[in-house]
Amino acid sequence: MKHRKIYHGIWAVAMTAVSLVMLTPVIMMFVTSFKSMEEIKSSVFHLIPEHFSLVNYIDALGSGNWLLYFRNSLIITISAVVFSLLFNSIAGYAFARLKFKGSKVLFSLLMIGLMMPAQVTILPTFLIMAKFPFAGGNNILGQGGTGLINTFAGLIIPLVSGSYGIFLCKQFYENFPKSLDEAAEIDGAGKWKTFFLIYLPNSKAILATLALMKGVAVWNDYLWPLVMTNSESHKTVQLALTMFKTETTIQWNQMMAIAVLIVLPMILLFLFAQKYFVQGIVTSGLK
Repeated sequence: MKHRKIYHGIWAVAMTAVSLVMLTPVIMMFVTSFKSMEEIKSSVFHLIPEHFSLVNYIDALGSGNWLLYFRNSLIITISAVVFSLLFNSIAGYAFARLKFKGSKVLFSLLMIGLMMPAQVTILPTFLIMAKFPFAGGNNILGQGGTGLINTFAGLIIPLVSGSYGIFLCKQFYENFPKSLDEAAEIDGAGKWKTFFLIYLPNSKAILATLALMKGVAVWNDYLWPLVMTNSESHKTVQLALTMFKTETTIQWNQMMAIAVLIVLPMILLFLFAQKYFVQGIVTSGLK
């Protein structure tokens, strides 16, 4: 018993140290948001600002239309998360509980997506969005206009799919007992009714896990919005951060102030979903 207490004490100290190391960038971001540029450029480093002031936040928010940028990011993130949860859960249910010809081959091809970085498919995806028929002045052949470029649809549609989400849902639904399907079949419920009335209400853990992972990924995405839009009306918070960087200087104090505000929604999302996140990872069969 004594050795076990010593072991747990050492483990707690070690994990605390690791946590502090991982939190160091966040702490530096937070304290820098209160510093002046003179203090940041000073040869003498001070972790704690000499004077705490909200002037950096006020100046940063006044430098651009941040309500619009946050609104755009919220629209894109929420839409991508909602549709992603719907489609991934339906696909995961189909692969886990339905028997159809070619399912194993199709799932194997789908898993190839896990081995492909997004940078590999970003150019063909952009061309598909640009050549989308009957959008942005395009004809039926996708010619003559801009397609879905500089639109919310073009920013959201490619973010909805995801092999990893389908994989997690499939692993999760495979843990359900077969008696659920048999009972639903006896009651006369079809496959769609079985999914929406039985499986979906019992999917809080995996859906919260996917919502957290997809939400963080979409909210922090910089490359795809940079490729798909060049208009001020569709700019996201990640693209707007570049306004604090010029050819000669970087306004670190204002950039860190906005970065703190950008991080807050994801911290709140994690605090809300952390209980389901751990449960979803465990029940999906991942170790």
